[in-house]
Amino acid sequence: MDRLKQIESFVAVAGKGSLTNAAHAEGVAPAVIGRRIDALEARLGVKLLVRTTRRITLTHEGSAFLENCQRVLAELASAEASVTEGGVKASGHLRVTAPGGFGRRHVAPLVPRFLDQHPDVSLSLNLSDRVVDMVNEGFDCAVRVGDLPDSSLISVRLADNRRLCVAAPAYLKRAGLPQAPADLVRHQCLTLSSDASQTRGWAFTVDGKLSHLRPGGRLDCSDGQVLHDWCLQGLGIAWRSTWEVEHEVAAGALQVLLADFAAPPNGIYAVFPHAKHLPLRVRLWIDFLKHHYGDAAYWTALP
Repeated sequence: MDRLKQIESFVAVAGKGSLTNAAHAEGVAPAVIGRRIDALEARLGVKLLVRTTRRITLTHEGSAFLENCQRVLAELASAEASVTEGGVKASGHLRVTAPGGFGRRHVAPLVPRFLDQHPDVSLSLNLSDRVVDMVNEGFDCAVRVGDLPDSSLISVRLADNRRLCVAAPAYLKRAGLPQAPADLVRHQCLTLSSDASQTRGWAFTVDGKLSHLRPGGRLDCSDGQVLHDWCLQGLGIAWRSTWEVEHEVAAGALQVLLADFAAPPNGIYAVFPHAKHLPLRVRLWIDFLKHHYGDAAYWTALP
């Protein structure tokens, strides 16, 4: 119990930004929270938080530990709910947000199935490629693809997400095959425009290390679907997620390039503001997504 309290206090302090706020939320004195954090750091043998009179910041070890703690607490809450809720039915309104392209293909088609299972739940789906402010805009859950920014939000990994370079055979016949990532500077690359979220460029594994490249070309766009369409038209090379292109690759409409240099997968996540007292409808939605996305057959069975 002491260990769990220490972890809960650490997550609360990281999320609320101060011992005082975390203590107020739990109804205890700040000194109690401080003693739990001290005990946790002493037990682990690492510094998790840097505390000054003005602010609290996470150390590198603290940031890594926070993500694991959030996941453990979320899974614990889900496990408890599965046995304590019993026959209680989920009800109420669920507000979900997801990126436009992924949401159209892989969230929207699942919504009717979820509502069929839970007839007392209603759902609003917001599709937007901007990173919404979940707390201030009132969303219960976000589906996010790729690396997550440092945040006090809690995330659950639903599936892996791989990204690959692809091009249409017509383009490759005209421009030739790149043999290494460095060759992309001599090709027309279809990139997200500078106001989009892909800030670090295309990721590759070169000599065993992760490397980022910002290729150029005559065309860029802030909408990933447009880049996808341009790629199919033979206008250049695109760097896309496998969930976007796997069927075109299987059909021969697109060809995978530089597969030996592909970066390790990042993730597809469910993100939510807090784990404590998470409504049953939200827990069931996250479990529903995890069940589908975690099944390899889901990705190959789609039309």
